[in-house]
Amino acid sequence: MNTAHAPEPTDTTAPPVRRFDTICLIFNPHSTGDAPELAAKLREQLIQHLPDTPEIRMLPTEHAGHAVDLAREAAGTPNTLIVSVSGDGGYHEIVNGVMAAGTTDTVCAVLPAGNANDHQRTAARQPLAQAIAEGRVRQMDLLHLSTGAGPGAQAVHAHSYIGFGLTPVVALDLEKGNKGAFKEMVSVVRTFARFRPFRIQHTDGTRQNIDSLLFANIPRMAKHAILSEAQDRPADGRFEVILFPHTAKWRVLLKAARAATTGLGNQPSVARYEFTALKPMPYQLDGEVRSVPARTRVRVESAPSALTVIG
Repeated sequence: MNTAHAPEPTDTTAPPVRRFDTICLIFNPHSTGDAPELAAKLREQLIQHLPDTPEIRMLPTEHAGHAVDLAREAAGTPNTLIVSVSGDGGYHEIVNGVMAAGTTDTVCAVLPAGNANDHQRTAARQPLAQAIAEGRVRQMDLLHLSTGAGPGAQAVHAHSYIGFGLTPVVALDLEKGNKGAFKEMVSVVRTFARFRPFRIQHTDGTRQNIDSLLFANIPRMAKHAILSEAQDRPADGRFEVILFPHTAKWRVLLKAARAATTGLGNQPSVARYEFTALKPMPYQLDGEVRSVPARTRVRVESAPSALTVIG
């Protein structure tokens, strides 16, 4: 009787293994956190654990926005890994620098070293040094935001979320220290007391007063807020839309309490969303606050599998 076992099937879905020629660690040397120390520690770990140590470049930033330029330049070198030793805002700059470089085989990663680390908290699968040593990369969608039209049009990418209206104000307040769910609710109450709704126009011509409009590539933000029941689908070509129509403040507070405890539940998932801001509106991209003027056309689209990541 032949007792030989059939060969194990090959896992064709396993991610490719990457060995990098160059690794760039980009960090703010004047970070209020410990970014320089964390970057140096990661460098030592990589030297110790990688079988063939690649060139490891330590690239400190010199001013706000400098990480975009450093990442764009680094992405011009083939087979490069760029690590942002930062929070969400620093990683936002790295992502946009790589995207500005055009066609590239660059891989991105983030080592948390900031106050806001929503992306790493939600998307990380294993310690970064271990992930780099194992070389398992994967694809991730980005959010692509276009505002305005003609010569004044602007476009930018976000790795985690884009929020309009109340969201940027509340999120910034929630990120001020390790508060916990109860103290975060106090922050929300304080913010609501001085908040006024915004008016937008949908593509079908209908107008609506809203308190908040959030486009999310991740299911959680601001440490405790659970935005949706979406699982880890980093490359499905869609994002969640969380819309708070204007209503009595006590009703919005109940939604905020739900987000900080049990979560908001299932939310609509789309590949594209458009509206016109009828009034000036603040918005937030991965922790970076900006604004659009009145009568501005806004379009958010999924950029499917736009970024190769590790970690």
